[in-house]
Amino acid sequence: MQARGRVTLAGTLVVVVGVAAGWATLDALDLAPGVLTLDPPPAAAEPFPTAPGAVAAPSATPVVGDLDPGAPVPDAGAVTSWARALAADTRMGSATSVMVSDVLTGHVLADLTGSVGRTPASTAKILTAMAAMTALGPDTTLPTTVVQPEAGRLVLVGGGDMMLAPGHGEPDAVVGHAGLADLADTVVDRLRQEGVTDVRLDLDDTLFSGPAIHPRWDPSDVAHGYVAAVTPVAIDIAKTKPDEEYPPRYPDPALHTVAELARLLTDAGITVTGDPARVSAPADATELARVESAPVGQVVRYALHVSDNTIAEVLGRLVAVHRGLPGSFQGATSAVLAQLAVDGVSVTGTLLDDCSGLSARSRIPAAVLVGAVRHAAQPGAAQLLPVLNDLPVGGLVGTLADRFTAGPGAGLVRAKTGSLPGVTSLAGTVQTADGRLLAFAVLADRTPPGGQERPRAAIDAFVQRLAACGCTGAAA
Repeated sequence: MQARGRVTLAGTLVVVVGVAAGWATLDALDLAPGVLTLDPPPAAAEPFPTAPGAVAAPSATPVVGDLDPGAPVPDAGAVTSWARALAADTRMGSATSVMVSDVLTGHVLADLTGSVGRTPASTAKILTAMAAMTALGPDTTLPTTVVQPEAGRLVLVGGGDMMLAPGHGEPDAVVGHAGLADLADTVVDRLRQEGVTDVRLDLDDTLFSGPAIHPRWDPSDVAHGYVAAVTPVAIDIAKTKPDEEYPPRYPDPALHTVAELARLLTDAGITVTGDPARVSAPADATELARVESAPVGQVVRYALHVSDNTIAEVLGRLVAVHRGLPGSFQGATSAVLAQLAVDGVSVTGTLLDDCSGLSARSRIPAAVLVGAVRHAAQPGAAQLLPVLNDLPVGGLVGTLADRFTAGPGAGLVRAKTGSLPGVTSLAGTVQTADGRLLAFAVLADRTPPGGQERPRAAIDAFVQRLAACGCTGAAA
């Protein structure tokens, strides 16, 4: 069951949804969603379907315009001093960038190598989410169809939904919103109307192209279920065992889906002949059945809350297709950066090697993340505001559910987490004790051995200090 709660910030209304019982123990869903880099690994968590975001809920609505422009701005000298102390902390290693800016004015309060590109880990999902929201639109849904090019021949056509339910869809769900069984039922009804009892069933997954697994992803990430092969159709994000947190994924999610559809048709009395082939369905083929995913806005929220790598990659490829580029890794990263530039978000110094942050080759400056967060909070960027609203919330929602559980940052930190071996990051917003909303980014990509616990503790202490700030004119 899902629990719903509401937190009202000074000047900012935040509706917090979808906190499942037990999920607050998941401290490292940055990647898979799941614990990729902690050493040693944590105990098993609650089953994945209970994760926040798995069920659609009304979007929260921060009213940034209601923030008091007269609220005291923190002293830049004090904030810079705290940032320097963080960068010098031995828990952070030898390469840390820190950027803090006032959301309303853009006044920079701290800039320690903010223009240097660093490995972002899952904070890269902020950029992917923003590009998806503006390119695709929050209300867009993703179709999965069965078409009939000719009598006795069917083709399953993937439209970008890797979250199909194996059975019937659930209208309030994000994962499992559309059901393969619903698609099969409609196909069976149409075939019976036509008196057809024997068909051939093929697969059209040409919406995406290129490798389904990134050549620079660690093979163990795939083997451990932290990411799936990226295809335009799949059941339950390609999980082989839905009741496990991180099960292995089907190596060919699209082919598995068409095989399951064939099984459903067979169970209903339709004879399916031959093995499915990969084809490109003719544009004029007759559509027999269609199911639609949850709206893109809800899919983005899910990807941010649980830091789902696979869905982030799907969103990037859909942006590429929308912009007329190949639905590949290269097309997706190019399209995300191009869309952000069109939207007025500076991406200077950014290199995206994938759209999830799983590749250690990506580089994003802290200044770009802070600039993107600030841009999304401006009155002219209404489509981007939900991305800020849907970031994990300290002590309450998503991958921050077990961080900032107490102290001044509880409920007032909204940020995207990130972790890879030797990389710890956090980027988003925090509201000060004086009611000032700050954008911040901390990226450390040479953290010492020993996992995420120590660098995260250092970053969290810094952000807690920002939250407690009644520091106008404070001494450094």
